[in-house]
Amino acid sequence: MSEQLGEDFALSRVKPSAQKHWFGIAVQRFGQVSALSQFLLGATLGYAMSFADAFLSLILGAVLLEIIMVIVGIIGQKEGLNTSLLARWTGFGEIGASIVGLAIGISLIGWFGIQSGISAQSLDVLMPGVMPVWAWSLLFGIAVTAIVAFGFIGMQWLANITVPLFLILVAWSITSELLRHDVVELLTRSEPAGPSLSIWQGTAIVAGGLIVGAIITSDMTRFNRSGADVVKQTVVGVTLGELVIGGAGVLLAHAARTGDIVAIVTSSVGIVGLFVVITGTLKINDWNLYSSTLGLVNFISTAFSKNLNRVTTTWVLGIVGSILAAAGILDRFTEFLMILGVAFPPIAGIMLAEYFIVKRWRGDLDESRAKGVLPAEAPRIVPATLVIWFASALVGYFLEWGIAPLVSLFTSMILYVIAGKLGLVRGIGTAKTLQPGSEAEAEDQQSSKR
Repeated sequence: MSEQLGEDFALSRVKPSAQKHWFGIAVQRFGQVSALSQFLLGATLGYAMSFADAFLSLILGAVLLEIIMVIVGIIGQKEGLNTSLLARWTGFGEIGASIVGLAIGISLIGWFGIQSGISAQSLDVLMPGVMPVWAWSLLFGIAVTAIVAFGFIGMQWLANITVPLFLILVAWSITSELLRHDVVELLTRSEPAGPSLSIWQGTAIVAGGLIVGAIITSDMTRFNRSGADVVKQTVVGVTLGELVIGGAGVLLAHAARTGDIVAIVTSSVGIVGLFVVITGTLKINDWNLYSSTLGLVNFISTAFSKNLNRVTTTWVLGIVGSILAAAGILDRFTEFLMILGVAFPPIAGIMLAEYFIVKRWRGDLDESRAKGVLPAEAPRIVPATLVIWFASALVGYFLEWGIAPLVSLFTSMILYVIAGKLGLVRGIGTAKTLQPGSEAEAEDQQSSKR
């Protein structure tokens, strides 16, 4: 069968003929990092840290993220598998992989609430006194939910317009604001306006801002031609995104003396910037909700053999995210990032320990890779993995020493290797793998469409 145009290899290995040049993927990686959330992250650091400390946190966080992305990405590149498939044979099993997807979906609902909160504040500035911010949060969140549930013609055109506009906005904000300040003073002598954060806390926040993207990096790197390409695209895309967009947020927070992204935009470029913020969050939030819905639907289908209606699930999750926005999740942005920064690194730690050290299912991957297919079966569930994941996250969260994401990452690796040596890493039950092109796979696709 000839390769179809736009084939994304959702249920199979990426063919060599479909692999891409690293620079094009690096541009996509930069686009992932250069988002409003990264701008907000920089502003959060600038509000609580000196420029030197904030920039050091950005560098340390970027290096940590790049190490995780490169190692996980090289596994994905070698195997040609997306995250949800790869996790089945790197320590998690079928149900564990679906729980990873569920965790990612939950984090995206948190991002949905944060982005809705930003837009609600912008709408309140545009139309003061019309309704409370919490009401704007609900209204915006429900509007995005309706778009995702029933479709939106021209959404791609909206993305093509809002992403460049956001980058222009960032450049305009920096230029306009910095022209009114002594840049040297901002860089060397400006003290933060808010409660202080340590460099370790700042690093954890930076890592938390993109850690979900690091965990699912094989979705992107499976299209790379070599491990060297994975390194090049990651270093270029992440370094530019973190330091340029995050650094801009730090500078503007020092100049405007606030971590409020709406106040920064308003003071820099006036009311027109708010429209860009609103349209930008609209474009980000539709995918936050869409991906979260897929994660929950897949988890329920895998774990309980129940097929949820996707439209109904979208409405339920959209309402939950809107309520989070109305309840003020934006005010808990720092805590949210710190939780992400300890909850997700153990996933990478377990995958690395399994693939390179324990190798309980490495042979299955090697044998099937030589044939260009998936392993015939996967473990249904690996209890030791789930215990290690939970324990490592707790250690990273409660241990008040060092860089929390690193602590949880290394804890998970050490515990998994020990469990492997003791023979505790074993699957309970097996799940047959649906091979692309099989009758069972076709029936499964038809079932998912109903």
